[in-house]
Amino acid sequence: MTTGTLEKPSASPTASVPSQPPATAERASAAKGKIILVGFDLGTNKSCLLAGPVGSTDITVSKVVPSVIGYVKDGIVDGIIAGNRSVLFGDDALHSALHVRLVAPLAQGIVAEPAAARDFMQHIGSLADPTGQAEIRAVVGVPANAGETAREDIRRAAQGIFDRILLIPEPFLAALGFRDDARIAQPNYIDPVVNSLFIDIGGGTSDLCLVQGCFPTRNDQISIAFAGDAIDELMQAELDRTYPNNGLSRQKVREIKEAHGYVGPSRKPLDVKVIMGGKAHTLELGDVIGRACNTLIDKIYPALTTLIERAGSDSVVTLMQNIVVTGGGSLLKGIDTLLQKKLTDDGYETPKVRLAGQDYKRYVAIGALKAARAARENQWQVLL
Repeated sequence: MTTGTLEKPSASPTASVPSQPPATAERASAAKGKIILVGFDLGTNKSCLLAGPVGSTDITVSKVVPSVIGYVKDGIVDGIIAGNRSVLFGDDALHSALHVRLVAPLAQGIVAEPAAARDFMQHIGSLADPTGQAEIRAVVGVPANAGETAREDIRRAAQGIFDRILLIPEPFLAALGFRDDARIAQPNYIDPVVNSLFIDIGGGTSDLCLVQGCFPTRNDQISIAFAGDAIDELMQAELDRTYPNNGLSRQKVREIKEAHGYVGPSRKPLDVKVIMGGKAHTLELGDVIGRACNTLIDKIYPALTTLIERAGSDSVVTLMQNIVVTGGGSLLKGIDTLLQKKLTDDGYETPKVRLAGQDYKRYVAIGALKAARAARENQWQVLL
């Protein structure tokens, strides 16, 4: 990636300028010495952190962390929690769910619990720089069309933890991360950063974005507050109606969706074994799962066609060959073939929809780290 990839005359506010005089920033940098670059996908359900030094392509830290914090309950006996910690993060919090109050810092892709978001950022900072001595510069992915309030909430959470920050739309970063830099010079390689349409389906939002070589404008992006969490809610509501007092937690419903989720025609029968009240039961969930997951298609397909129609006539033919589905929603069985069929049935010229693949959890963070390594000094916002 070249620095030019980050340029656009009408760049969105995500390309921030420093908020303090350069001399102050230079003094702060000199005081800390070492600089660590961070690519950070701050997700509603899972976050991914990649970190590495300036002037290198090395990745020294690579972590996928569930976006959850566990505040240990009062009265827990000494030794129940390792090290008698009062706050747990990610998998540690989930594994100790019986003994902690679980808090999700984000909802629908934006900060919902400011104090928890601050604690989570502190944890991420400690993973990136365990010594606490380095200057941390972080590119953070934000939902497409995230408003200024949402971006400011992230800045507040990161203040004093990250020294400099740059906020960039997640689908653009996903395209940058998905790009195979080693193949760019190959004549038949379709570069996703040059001309593509990314559908990034996360936990809180589904973000669609035209990616055409530079920062997307607001007109290039559509963000929908319906994604994995909303599917879980629909499934749980129908399960509660069909099987009253089933006792299934939201986490268990999510696991069922992740194992069996699909879109398209009914896959009934689809028998799922669950434990209710300590006893094993087999539930037929084909229609429950299908109805909830197909609601996602009803939400994102109109947005997909809207962005296709916004693409220029000179670019749309190539664009139709490079529609990529990423994020956790890309694991729904049949989502690529169903979207491609719907486009074909609606008369779009030879569409090709493909999946980003199993590494989808890291693509936004990979793209963010690439962007951090390409960012100019005047693009970083300095956080006091």
